Amino acid sequence: METLLIVGAGPKALAVAAKARVLHDLGLPAPRVVVVERHGVAANWLPDGGWTDGQHRLGTSPEKDVGFPYRSTWARGRNQDINSAMTAYSWTSFLIEHGTYAEWVDRGRPNPYHRVWAQYLRWVAGRIDLELVRGTVTGVRAAADGWQVTVTDPRSGADRLDVDRLMFTGPGDSGSALAEHPRVLSISRFWELVGQRRLPVASRVAVIGGGETAAAALEELVRHDMLSIGVISPTPTIYTRGESYFENVLFSDPTAWTGLTVAERRDAIRRTDRGVFSVSVQRSLLGDNRVHHLQGRVIRVADRGDTVALTLRNQSRSDQIQGFDLVVDATGGQPLWFLDVLEPGAADLLELAVGGRTSAARIEAAIDYDLSVRGLPAKLYLPNLAGVAQGPGFPNLSCLGELSDRVLGAPVRPGRADAVNRAGATAGR
Repeated sequence: METLLIVGAGPKALAVAAKARVLHDLGLPAPRVVVVERHGVAANWLPDGGWTDGQHRLGTSPEKDVGFPYRSTWARGRNQDINSAMTAYSWTSFLIEHGTYAEWVDRGRPNPYHRVWAQYLRWVAGRIDLELVRGTVTGVRAAADGWQVTVTDPRSGADRLDVDRLMFTGPGDSGSALAEHPRVLSISRFWELVGQRRLPVASRVAVIGGGETAAAALEELVRHDMLSIGVISPTPTIYTRGESYFENVLFSDPTAWTGLTVAERRDAIRRTDRGVFSVSVQRSLLGDNRVHHLQGRVIRVADRGDTVALTLRNQSRSDQIQGFDLVVDATGGQPLWFLDVLEPGAADLLELAVGGRTSAARIEAAIDYDLSVRGLPAKLYLPNLAGVAQGPGFPNLSCLGELSDRVLGAPVRPGRADAVNRAGATAGR
């Protein structure tokens, strides 16, 4: 059996691991799935990961769970069996098991808080006996017929895992900020101070970013006594995520996606996913006249004593300088964070595969149907960069079941399952 190592124990990893468990139970070929995570399952939906305090609501419907859209297509004659078996790990099954399904329906099917979504993902992990290696991936080396991955844990030291396939998930580091300044907070520092109830007193605050990371920070800030809250993004305004059938179907069913031009695909993503707030967040901010939008990209940060001066650049006008008492860098994840752990040989292979120096655009263009990078000798799956080439739902939570189908649909050959045993993989809960 092959071994697929997934970096990050979030929804994408759980979707693939749950589908692999179902395939094994049905006697169908699937790799052994092992997940590496420093903090544990669903850490980025809890304070541990630094992206939230767990007290804000999910921007996507929870019914888009690890099996959604329950439309497997690659196992001829067994697809309905796969779909039915995956319902055992659905959001609905989670609520039924906990006796809260009727209440959730009666309350209008609200999106859960991040901490409850984390509880669901951990429930899935427990039901499938997820193999979890605690640690941080600190190196990836190309091997003869796969990848050699170095995992470092402060308690047990470093270990090298030989695997056949590799998949990176997650947004990267939440602790980086655009400048080192006591009044410029990374998103993890922001949530840490919120949790400790030590957020600095400020009258004029700026949040940099126009996506869901910024939206959650704004929802928190409006609960505090501040005179002005500016949202800084390069777009002309803060857009609302499209929630109509015609927009949602692009995420749930990407079969028609490749029929669009690249320009049309990027335009669809820009309008519906990147740099947009969910409808619920927009509604919560509508009545607060302290919140306003500032267009521009931050190109400079200057210290002005107790305040921070941000220089905003727009193509159509001269640079503007704005002063703030507190700045929150909520620009979101770094899609190329995994490049930092690729050792020179692996990095060279990636450059050859994408046709030049690695960039987001080049990698996006090289993502194949199964969400791996085309042209590499061993499978390297990058779903967070698959939106342009394969469909806008793959980088987010919109089609986790389709994602697992794509990743697990490749032929399985005898592999290196035994090599991972020495890592001390433990069942995650």
